[in-house]
Parts: sequence; structure tokens; C-alpha cells
Amino acid sequence: MTTGETQVAGLLLAAGGGRRLGGRPKALLPHHGRPLVEHAAQVLRAGGCGPLHVVLGAASDTVRERARLDGFTTVVNPDWAEGMGSSLRAGLASLAGTDAAAALVLLVDQPGIGAAAVARVRAAYRSPATLAAAAYDGERGHPVLFGREHWAGIAASATGDRGARAYLKEHGGSVELVECGDVAEAFDIDTEADLGHLE
Repeated sequence: MTTGETQVAGLLLAAGGGRRLGGRPKALLPHHGRPLVEHAAQVLRAGGCGPLHVVLGAASDTVRERARLDGFTTVVNPDWAEGMGSSLRAGLASLAGTDAAAALVLLVDQPGIGAAAVARVRAAYRSPATLAAAAYDGERGHPVLFGREHWAGIAASATGDRGARAYLKEHGGSVELVECGDVAEAFDIDTEADLGHLE
């Protein structure tokens, strides 16, 4: 973690209710014997991010009871059922009071993305105007890095499950793609069949 104006915050979106998983909140899915949210949060820490914020929603009280999130600021999104956009807005709002110059956003349901990919995208930070994203064979994916100058615009456009997709598309020429296909796999845990990716 760096200090002052060059802080790159880690923002973990972990509010989903796992609708296609029979209503099992993704944050609580077991991975290496611990809740998935704990694994993902530690990836942000190991990748050099800080401060560290985690957005919770579905079963937030249970998540806070079961997951070790010491050193992380937890933010409860009461509107989590509206989709990822509301969680992104809540997370960026929670970072507004920090010294972070950028936010690196990771999704809880992508356990194939580890600290190496986080560190690589984090290293793309140049200024509060930076926009960067991991790429897999040239296709944009997660994690993504939003310089502070973009937070208001992203929050204004983040609706439903689209998150920052529309904003990134609109600013496509400014997004630095950071190839991570050699150090990470960008699969999602969305359905029962995907649970085989967890250990």
C-alpha cells in the first residue's frame, strides 16, 4: 500500500443474493474452508490495495459474523437486490471520505482472480484520471481501476447489474487494458455447475 494521494483503495462487491444458486449469498460460499468473501478480501490486501472496503448486502449480519474481515470497512447496501450498480454506488460513496486517489474493484464471485492480477492492474495507476481494467486475451474483465475523477460519473451511470459497463464503454479510448490471462482466470460463480470451481 502506498500513502497519501497515491492510495489505491480496494473495493470488494460482495452483496449478491445468489439467485441462481438457490438464494445462497455468494459471500458465504465456502472456499478453502472459509467464506468466499474472506478469500476475495485477502486478495485485495495481498495485491497491495488500501484502504479496503467491502460492500455487503444479502445476509450481511451473517457474513459479518462468519467472515474474518479485520482491517476492512464493511458497507451494507440496503438496495443490494437492485443489482451490482447499487453496490458500486455504495462502495464509491464509502470511499469518498478517504484519501484514496483510485478504487480497484473486485467481484466476490471470481475466485480465479488472485493477488497477482490485482497488483498488475493496481500498477496501472498514473493519476486520479486513470481508468484501467484487467484483460483476458484482449477482452476487458475484472478487476477494474477507477481514478477518483471518474467516481461521480460512474456512480451516476451505475444501474441494475451493469455496474460501470456503460461508463467504461463510453470512455473506452481512455481505458488501459492490462493483460492478466497468464496469472488469472476470469470465471464467475453464478450457477450450481460453477460451484465446482470452489475448493
